[in-house]
Amino acid sequence: MPYYILYVNYFYMKKTLLYFAIALTVLLLGLQVYLGFTDQVYLYKTAIYNRVGIEDYKIFSNRTIANASPQAWQKSSKYNKYELPKNILDTLTKYQTVGYVVIHKDSLLHEQYWEGYSDTSLSNSFSVAKSVISLLVGIAIEEGKIKSVDESIATYLPTFNTPTKNKITIKHLLTMSSGLNWDENYGDDILSGLVSQTAKGYYYYDLPKAVSSLEPLPSEQPSGSKYRYKSGDTQLLGLVLQAATGQKIADYASSKIWKKIGAEQPALWSLDKAEGTEKAYCCFNSNAKDFARIGQLVLNNGKWNGETVVPEKWLKESFTPSGLPTDENEICDFYGYQWWLLNFDGMQLHYARGILGQYIITIPEKQLVIVRLGKKIAPQKHMLYKHGRPRHDFDSYINGALYLLSK
Repeated sequence: MPYYILYVNYFYMKKTLLYFAIALTVLLLGLQVYLGFTDQVYLYKTAIYNRVGIEDYKIFSNRTIANASPQAWQKSSKYNKYELPKNILDTLTKYQTVGYVVIHKDSLLHEQYWEGYSDTSLSNSFSVAKSVISLLVGIAIEEGKIKSVDESIATYLPTFNTPTKNKITIKHLLTMSSGLNWDENYGDDILSGLVSQTAKGYYYYDLPKAVSSLEPLPSEQPSGSKYRYKSGDTQLLGLVLQAATGQKIADYASSKIWKKIGAEQPALWSLDKAEGTEKAYCCFNSNAKDFARIGQLVLNNGKWNGETVVPEKWLKESFTPSGLPTDENEICDFYGYQWWLLNFDGMQLHYARGILGQYIITIPEKQLVIVRLGKKIAPQKHMLYKHGRPRHDFDSYINGALYLLSK
């Protein structure tokens, strides 16, 4: 082929690429302007990350939950003496467990870690944070900073002082019955994940603005008449706490819980932006053994070393089912004040849980606390089983602890 023909082809190819680059740049700039104008810049992060992970604290700003006077767990005489059965280990590894801890009678019975994680590795607990928020609300009520669960949230959040929203109470938020239009959609594909309110809450830079714009759903009115799980309700609880106490949520959690229960490591609470607001409904990051302290605190009826940290009365209220109707017109007997409830083989237990199978499980009858942290959860089309029944891997985490206890 003559040289000049090669040159012409190269020239036109280079020109085409230049035009393409210009068009792509204009398109991206136009998209950025549009997303900025419509307040949807968070979609960039959603598109980049899309799926949540247990180390997401690395992509967010965080506020430290300081500890003080660390207390190492006393070890049981049977500490790590027995291996878990193969079927239990298979489940733990199948769903990429990174930490599994069992506490019995205030002593460390078993701890095990995978995938390079250790007893000091941080992990996002996701919605386990909701149960921590519940404990903090109980403390704030005991201190008189919040008068009662029957107060309107408009007392603390002026944007809710409207005819359609001023009837929402703190109890409605605690029992997931606000009736607000938060859609708890985790997305089975990229598109639904991008546009869901849950994605916006996770990546948005101004959580107070996001939840303050929520409006009541006609199908769930009046507030307090129907249970439907909504992370937005917990985020509003966090804003109420901040307004009532005059403290950042992480700071309040540090002084009222973390420093009092002998946490061995500082924790992190992820924020919507630098120096911003805690993602109250998720994103409390700690390690398995320190998470177990929350379970032990609950098992001790709110006391730690004889000191009351959380009022026992509050815990009893928290572990009382709301009894509200669900979307399936059945009775909610599985959820109290941001804590899950379950009868497991005749044993009553309460637990905190996160979307990837993060669990703090307490079994009072056996004086057991079980913590499981990991990257995956057993598959299920909807996040929640009917009646709030956890997925089948949950049974393995309990059965593993019961097996160790029997040895």
